[in-house]
Amino acid sequence: MTFILSFIIAFGVAAIVGQILIPLLRRLKAGQSIRSDGPTWHMAKQGTPTMGGVMFIIAIAAAALVAGREEILAGNCNHLYVFLFALVFGVIGMVDDFQKLRHHANEGLTAAQKFLLQLAAAIAFTVLMRGQGYLTPNLFIPFLNVTIPLPWVVYMVFAAFVMVGTVNAVNLTDGIDGLATGVTIPVALFYMTASAWFGRNDLAILSAALAGGLAAFLLYNFHPAKVFMGDTGSLFLGGMVCGLAFALDIPLVLPIIGLVYVAEVLSDIIQVAYFKKTHGKRFFRMAPLHHHLEMGGWSETKLFCVFSGITLVLCCLGFLGVMYRYPM
Repeated sequence: MTFILSFIIAFGVAAIVGQILIPLLRRLKAGQSIRSDGPTWHMAKQGTPTMGGVMFIIAIAAAALVAGREEILAGNCNHLYVFLFALVFGVIGMVDDFQKLRHHANEGLTAAQKFLLQLAAAIAFTVLMRGQGYLTPNLFIPFLNVTIPLPWVVYMVFAAFVMVGTVNAVNLTDGIDGLATGVTIPVALFYMTASAWFGRNDLAILSAALAGGLAAFLLYNFHPAKVFMGDTGSLFLGGMVCGLAFALDIPLVLPIIGLVYVAEVLSDIIQVAYFKKTHGKRFFRMAPLHHHLEMGGWSETKLFCVFSGITLVLCCLGFLGVMYRYPM
């Protein structure tokens, strides 16, 4: 039951780090710049400390090392590979956040720079996991309980596409107080349950640490937010969400448990395509989806509860779809 210890450690560390980090970010004037074309009431959030994702990244690292000590000593470092993979995305996000703070704008790295860095991280992780024997090119189909073998080259292209897409989808979900945090907690609990069910204690420890760190972060990030996770946190979360799916060899569960992420990114794609096709008309009031609903009268608290609740139900459904992935 080391995953329970992992949750407690991550929660405690994140809660304590938050007490130190938020005042520090304020002193450093690390305040979020709000989009001028967003909902007008969001301008009140201008200057709220950002890069708060550092608190749960530190907490997850501490829990993974302390609670996962026996796994590491036994030579089972799969959870550390996933954490380091997510950390690379967190570093990319941190560079992006620094650029935004430096220029006092809501634009950091260019889209091309982000894409190339994320693509390199995805390819490196896939090669590493394959080399360590943790990854197969056999796609498991949830609910049907069948696998489809793919050539490695095809699988690697698929993996890179899914990883980069997932990371950016999670990033888009981080648009209002607590939303990405609340949606990702059920996903983390899904991974914890699936990992324990499959006998993957190392990944259960990491998933529990993710849930614990986010639960503590929510103390500061729930509406009205005292701190934002920034791209530092959202890109790290994206890395964890897809990294754990591939480490468990169940990547096709992502559209099920991450349907909210998918809806967010699809709404953004539809909005841009429709805008270009109609020469200026909009399909949604504003993209991504949470802003469309917000401008339709939904409060940030309602969005948090509905999106998190939907994700919880989908995670239960997702577990039923993959529970027979490995012989018991």
